[in-house]
Amino acid sequence: MHARPLAPSPSVSGRRVRAGYWTRLLPLLALLACVTRVPSFTRPLWNPDEGYLAVQARLLAQGGELYETVVDRKPPLVPWLYQGAFAVAGSESLTPVRVLAVLAQLATALALASLARRRWGDAAGRTAGALYLLISVGLNPEDAQAAGFELFILPCTAAALWCADRRRWGTAGLAAGCAFLAKQTGGAVLLPVLWLCGARGGGRGGLLRPAAGAAVPVLGAALVTDPGGFLFWTVTGSGTYASLDGSGAHALGRGLANAALVAVACAGLIPPVARASRAGREGARGPGRGTGTTADLWVWLAASAGAVAVGFHFFGHYYLQLLPPLALLAAAALHGRPAHRRTAALRTSACCCVLFLAWGLLAPRTELDHARRLAGTVAGRTGPGDRVLVWGMHPETYWLADRAPATRYLTAGLLTNYSGGRDGSRVGERYAVEGAWEVFRAEMATHPPALVVDDSRGKPYGPRHVPGLRRLLDAGYVRAGTVDGAVLYVRGTGGR
Repeated sequence: MHARPLAPSPSVSGRRVRAGYWTRLLPLLALLACVTRVPSFTRPLWNPDEGYLAVQARLLAQGGELYETVVDRKPPLVPWLYQGAFAVAGSESLTPVRVLAVLAQLATALALASLARRRWGDAAGRTAGALYLLISVGLNPEDAQAAGFELFILPCTAAALWCADRRRWGTAGLAAGCAFLAKQTGGAVLLPVLWLCGARGGGRGGLLRPAAGAAVPVLGAALVTDPGGFLFWTVTGSGTYASLDGSGAHALGRGLANAALVAVACAGLIPPVARASRAGREGARGPGRGTGTTADLWVWLAASAGAVAVGFHFFGHYYLQLLPPLALLAAAALHGRPAHRRTAALRTSACCCVLFLAWGLLAPRTELDHARRLAGTVAGRTGPGDRVLVWGMHPETYWLADRAPATRYLTAGLLTNYSGGRDGSRVGERYAVEGAWEVFRAEMATHPPALVVDDSRGKPYGPRHVPGLRRLLDAGYVRAGTVDGAVLYVRGTGGR
């Protein structure tokens, strides 16, 4: 008589099911993440933020000090990521950073899939992960395909909710702190984490755990860099930049246009989410672990919308923060509905994704071509050891030309408060970052640039509007030609 083989224990069987689920889903999401990021590899860079980060990373690698000799209004995590990628693969190309962006998108999709699966089952997990990646390209390609600050916020925010859903409050706070270190608005994810902690019985004392967790990486970054400089550049020194004065109509128009693009990308998600909202499905049974819970996701979406509005600039890349909670809300809304509803949502999202990918592959390169021509001229007129001042909003010129900037202020925006949507009413020296002009004048006196490039091209921060720059040019520089409207100045015989 033969003994019957022992059946696997329920725990072993459960582990096999979980492993099988992820071994099937992971390759699909990885492929989708790669496909949706294909346009990002088709050009050297996508927007000035990438150029700014590339120049920062090079300066840091050469011994620069963040918030001292290398400055920006952003926290340090993404500059460090660029610096690390350049250290491994060289600084001539952004390809290693593009790879990191693919991994960031994949990590975000996996966290969302895991969270949705835990709440609503296997199909919801697949739906959340796939929908997120499909809608992740739903903006102007300069915003969606760039490896910028907002993109690296997303895996941290998704991880924060993933941990909070499992009552790992300290780790959730830690992830929220990392999101802040990618960009300040990433810290908005702490609101749904705290809400979930309180709603699940964390109590007043329990709320301290995510708050303390968030403080650890932020304080650590401040101590590693310069505490005073970190506080100034990331929090207290951006008052004029965050003002809507003089730019309200333009900012509103940009905000509506980018909201419309997100709506197109989410055309497959909005109807089921709207129907679920009208039916009162969100949060109807409270914030417990059971299926159907979405109240914290609405808090997350509202916090992300507030993050988009902070500063009143409404740039397209700001809207990326909305996409993870939208994908989860759609997965929740489709849970329990007929399969054809889920298929229709995925099909519509895939069609919209194809349109945005085509846009990314065919988008004109006007500003990039200008920056490359200008960089070629700068490289040809200067030596490798020369310092250059590019007075404009395209810091990528320094990176493309492989020339060191003559100042720590890589764009004219820090010295004039100009940004993409200013109409000139709050642009000028008196709106600059506090103390910037004193530092700038000292830099110009100590290490005068071999070449000055006025790349304002009629914008309200040009030399005729900025006396400090005009005096610098009049004192020691002569006009030496133009490139696509940018004016070149070299040091004259009477220069210093």
